[in-house]
Amino acid sequence: MAALRRDFLPSDARPEMAAAGVDACVAVQARQSLDETRWLLSLADAHPFIVGVVGWVDLQSPSVDDDLAAFSAHPKLVGIRHIVQSEADDFLSRPAFRRGIARLDRWGLAYDILIHARHLAEAVRFVGDFPAQRFVLDHLAKPEIRKGALDEWRADIERLAAFPNVCCKLSGLVTEADWRAWTPDQLRPYLDVTFECFGADRLMIGSDWPVCTLAAGYADTMGLVVNYLAQASAWERELVLGGTALRFWNLTVERAE
Repeated sequence: MAALRRDFLPSDARPEMAAAGVDACVAVQARQSLDETRWLLSLADAHPFIVGVVGWVDLQSPSVDDDLAAFSAHPKLVGIRHIVQSEADDFLSRPAFRRGIARLDRWGLAYDILIHARHLAEAVRFVGDFPAQRFVLDHLAKPEIRKGALDEWRADIERLAAFPNVCCKLSGLVTEADWRAWTPDQLRPYLDVTFECFGADRLMIGSDWPVCTLAAGYADTMGLVVNYLAQASAWERELVLGGTALRFWNLTVERAE
């Protein structure tokens, strides 16, 4: 993980995005800290290409309403995420966490589901209990690509995609494969399943940068999805490469900074 042990800032991201033809991004939390959420929003204020922020608040806190009210005053806060993949397997069923999730729709905020594939069955029950809440699944729930695991993951993805309030980010695949030996052909079956289950209108490209740099650069990571979309219609490409994200998060993009 040594490649990640440095600062990654907008000045690093912008050239990578420009080289890959990406106009704008949504910055997503990495630490469970109110200070980091404030910092990400300050970066979005300073850099128009950051058109949205998925931050963190303690959804289990008694002060969650106050925190959501304060942060929601910022127009670029579009969602909340908790790093559930690092929690106990029953975390999504905890009453205190669910009480916090129930508050998000009031403030117009989406929720990013960051889990491992083993949590998908619990995630299906979780989203089913919040039909009015907008969810987006991060990194396809991190299927065990190194092990070639597909069938059980596919069955769970099919069940999750049955809920119309759930979208999915096409991201994080290169780091779930062999970092030094992955190929597009190894990842294609996972993209195939996700397209079949969600459809282009509920899919959005994601970089997972800088974490992706453990296995691939920004351009190669984004190119994995862009090249896959060569088989898709122009309408589907437009949705996955920006349209779904614009609609899901109600984003406004300024193409020139």
